[in-house]
Amino acid sequence: MNRADAPLLSVRDVVMRFGGVVALNSVSFDVTGGQICGLIGPNGSGKTTLFNCISGIYRSTAGEITFDGTRLTGAKRHRMAGLGIGRTFQNVALFRALSVRENILVGAHHLGHTGFIANALRLPAVRAEAEAAATPLAELLELLDLTAMAEESAGALPFPIQKRVELARALIGRPKLLLLDEPAGGLNHAEVDALAELLQRIRGPYQLTILLVEHHMSLVMRVSEKVVALEFGRKIADGTPDEVRRDPEVIRAYLGETEAEAHHAGAA
Repeated sequence: MNRADAPLLSVRDVVMRFGGVVALNSVSFDVTGGQICGLIGPNGSGKTTLFNCISGIYRSTAGEITFDGTRLTGAKRHRMAGLGIGRTFQNVALFRALSVRENILVGAHHLGHTGFIANALRLPAVRAEAEAAATPLAELLELLDLTAMAEESAGALPFPIQKRVELARALIGRPKLLLLDEPAGGLNHAEVDALAELLQRIRGPYQLTILLVEHHMSLVMRVSEKVVALEFGRKIADGTPDEVRRDPEVIRAYLGETEAEAHHAGAA
């Protein structure tokens, strides 16, 4: 396969064991550049474990993960932003005492070349990097409707707004791949609709590929071109949203055997 034809993200036969528990059982799938891929499954299916393997929090027991031609398996977590991988978390991970603006700028740190001493002394090179980040910061504040609260402490803001701050922090780092872990968690219907529109709107200008873990099935099916379904650590389906929502294994995993049989009977 030529590099031009290669998927941006490739997960191959990934296994993750915690003692005697197999959290991921030989999971394989690809995500192509520019695609939004939804990763679904019941609680305990291995979705977040897989995210943690991709983003360097866990090192998989076996298998291989490659991103843009680089082997991620065993790579350090702090290298991920520099490689072009951004992430948000199910439980928002912000610096609560810092302002919205300061939290977002943390996401641009890997783009600079100044070190700790230079930052402590506020040398000219540091000021130049801050000025370079000012334009993308202003654009993100406006895009995510955060301008009015830019100087407020992130920890004092409502949870849905904190999630937007975390998304802005990921985007200012200019990722090629954005990992979104339960971005619709805690949002009402109107906010979920706004999130769906936002994800589709930012993909082109930010040249994003998105891998999305989400329990909100209508959001996944609305924005994704591809969906991968997991159950008990193994892949049970992989295809378009229509293919996956009709897959008998997916219906059984979500509805249970009795309800799945009724579903098929009603569709017959």
